[in-house]
Amino acid sequence: MPERPVITLSLATLLTLILSGLVLVLFWQLRWLLIVLMVAVVIAATLAPAVNTAERWGLPRWLAVIGVYFALLSLAVGFGVIIGPTVAEQIQRLLRKLPAYLEILANVLENLSIRWGLTEPDTWAYLESLFNIQSLTTWGLRTSRDLLVRSYSLTRGLVGGVLSTLLAIILSGYMLTGSESLIRGLVQLFPTPWDSKLAAQVQPVSQRMGGYIQGRILVSAILGVAISLGLNFLGLSEFALGLGVIAGFTNLIPFFGPVLGSIPALIVAIAQGGWLFLWVLLLFVIIQNIETYVLDPLLVGNTVQVPPILQLLAVLGGAQVLGIIGALIVPPWVAGSLVVLDNLYIQPKLKAEDGQTLPPVEESPHPSLPLSS
Repeated sequence: MPERPVITLSLATLLTLILSGLVLVLFWQLRWLLIVLMVAVVIAATLAPAVNTAERWGLPRWLAVIGVYFALLSLAVGFGVIIGPTVAEQIQRLLRKLPAYLEILANVLENLSIRWGLTEPDTWAYLESLFNIQSLTTWGLRTSRDLLVRSYSLTRGLVGGVLSTLLAIILSGYMLTGSESLIRGLVQLFPTPWDSKLAAQVQPVSQRMGGYIQGRILVSAILGVAISLGLNFLGLSEFALGLGVIAGFTNLIPFFGPVLGSIPALIVAIAQGGWLFLWVLLLFVIIQNIETYVLDPLLVGNTVQVPPILQLLAVLGGAQVLGIIGALIVPPWVAGSLVVLDNLYIQPKLKAEDGQTLPPVEESPHPSLPLSS
């Protein structure tokens, strides 16, 4: 009879498996803290250039960090005081009028269906259910429930979300203040020469992650202003500022954000009647093309150098696992990971392959003998 193979495990292997399982369980229990740390790293990478500039002006680093945070807080409060009440009023007015706008939209589609000969009862019932405010509310809750549940379950509700945001800001400030000692302590955990290799990746990773967020914020701000001005010019001054702010915030999410931001403006334009819908649609198409072919390559693509397909996968994967938070923070982490992958694996691999493909150099039969004069 053939002997059965015997699987043996050494004590070291068994202890390694047990320890790995315990570490995974620990990470799962601390997933909320890990997400906060990921957000803090993204914030620190985004603000690092401003802190470094202030430090070059002669300020101590801790004072430079405080100054940058104070400047951002002042800027946010200033914008909130100047445009906050108007934006809140316009969005509240839009929410109050939304049922009437959706009813007008349903009537427009009903007239179009009659003109196109779509008079079957099933078609009518489908259109009525599609643009019924209760049906739309149910659909919106159902489609966004998973994203919201994932986001708020990680932060344990609204209060937990606020506390998590404050904790991420505090941690990012600590990272910016003691970045050198923190990096030195982390890389010491790795053996030589990986400690020096990993320490050399901190700067390019920070630049790549920070460049992504800086570019997205700048592009979103430009688009929000452009959309507000365009809608005001087209006659939607009643909601122009609020719709521009909505479009600017949704644009922070690549690929899907611009489409989501255009929907409220298009609904309002249809309700106003006339050719306004086509003009608003044309406005968003023009602005979206300017973003795709001018702003994104100039402000995001050149500094981040992440292929669009990877950005799309990062947004989808982040939203699937972490909800809205993941759609915002996973893409910069992917951008930073590509730097490490390129510098520590791809480039050394290419150099090694180039060295192997070089033709051998023919040696002189007597290399030690000097040439006679």
